[in-house]
Amino acid sequence: MSTVRTRIAPSPTGFLHLGTARVALFSWAFARHHGGSFVLRIEDTDVARSTQAAVDSIIEAMHWLELDHDEGPYYQMQRLERYAEVVQQMLAAGTAYHCYCSPQELDEMREAQRAAGLKPRYDGRWRPEAGKTLPAVPAGVRPVVRFRNPLGGQVAWDDMIKGPISFSNEELDDLIIMRPAPDGASDIPTYNFCVVVDDIDMRITHVIRGDDHVNNTPRQINIMRALGAPLPVFGHAPMILGPDGEKLSKRHGAVSAIQYRDEGYLPEGMLNYLARLGWSHGDEELFTREQMVSWFDGSHLAKSPAQWDPAKLRWVNAHHLKLADNARLAGLVAQQMERLGLAAGVAVDERLAARCGLFKDRCATTVELAGWLAMYYAEVTPTPEDLAQHVGDAVRPALATLADALQALPAWDAASISAAIKTTIAQHGLKMPQLAVPVRVLVCGRAQTPSVDAVLALFDRAIVLERLRR
Repeated sequence: MSTVRTRIAPSPTGFLHLGTARVALFSWAFARHHGGSFVLRIEDTDVARSTQAAVDSIIEAMHWLELDHDEGPYYQMQRLERYAEVVQQMLAAGTAYHCYCSPQELDEMREAQRAAGLKPRYDGRWRPEAGKTLPAVPAGVRPVVRFRNPLGGQVAWDDMIKGPISFSNEELDDLIIMRPAPDGASDIPTYNFCVVVDDIDMRITHVIRGDDHVNNTPRQINIMRALGAPLPVFGHAPMILGPDGEKLSKRHGAVSAIQYRDEGYLPEGMLNYLARLGWSHGDEELFTREQMVSWFDGSHLAKSPAQWDPAKLRWVNAHHLKLADNARLAGLVAQQMERLGLAAGVAVDERLAARCGLFKDRCATTVELAGWLAMYYAEVTPTPEDLAQHVGDAVRPALATLADALQALPAWDAASISAAIKTTIAQHGLKMPQLAVPVRVLVCGRAQTPSVDAVLALFDRAIVLERLRR
């Protein structure tokens, strides 16, 4: 186990949740930092709820976040023969046994325990023991297979995030590791068992996951020990809380990584923000993917829950948007304009890239950037309020003069446009805002933009003249 091997193992019953995306990031960065391998595993044994659409969505989200895996995706439903093989080994070794209890018997067992003030748990009636007489095997009943959990002692580990954790084996009953399929097909292994076999077979050295799995870990450790396998290092990251202090959920807004992509966030912005939800490197708030990999050695992971802050996410993403390559942004903005119905068939060219470069400092997302740039590709409609406030009779003669001057320019660039505006201002005795704001309202559909000469230079001249004279 000298080579670090980590994994992410989502269940394809829905999208890639932000909490899962965060532990995927931690696992990926840890493997990359140590020159190890990152494995993608799809835990699809919940046949009733797993869908191919969810699998596709998970892989799409991982691809968008650029969390590239070295192996996989492995699918548990393609490994049923392997699980069955290990179960047979455990039955032969006496570390597992058949249990013929019916669901009704189990319900009655739990009710009796509750009535006696005891914690509901399996009472071990089918567990083989020396000198014990087991019940008669009922006819026609397909048994489950239970793990023979140790009866006494402690199961403990040194968690790489939470520190030392221990459980009493008396708190753990003999969990089911294999149950018959309702349709009579191959038996279906259970979650805690599959995870163990997979982690052993895939030689996983470090398991970083959410702390909702803490109660599963002692069961998995006991199964690993029963199979004679070395234990990985476990790390359980506290959950992400919503702004109200409750567990992050749909009521707080988007919780799917893909939804944030559609809302215009960049993968580097999302990863930067997710990383700071539970990890730190000094006082660094803004960093690149490469910097995170160089710093992420597994230390400085927070023991307390992190709180989701949409405003800070926007701030982080705005930083990365400003640093993003304009040509790359052009492709993303064209997709957003198409998706949002702002404009269709937008060419991803140097002019779009230049427009992105001019406006990106004003935006936090590519959706906002697309909203700004739509004026270059679709008709604009100034609000009646802007027209009434900024485009009065006093400025109309100056607008006509400017239109004529712009039409006569030998070159269509920011410097020439600036000179024409200044000449018009002087000719009509105006100040710059008195002319520049009406020009923005008529040409851009809004009263505020970057420098008006730079904005106009990126329009087709004919569009500017038509909008000024309209």
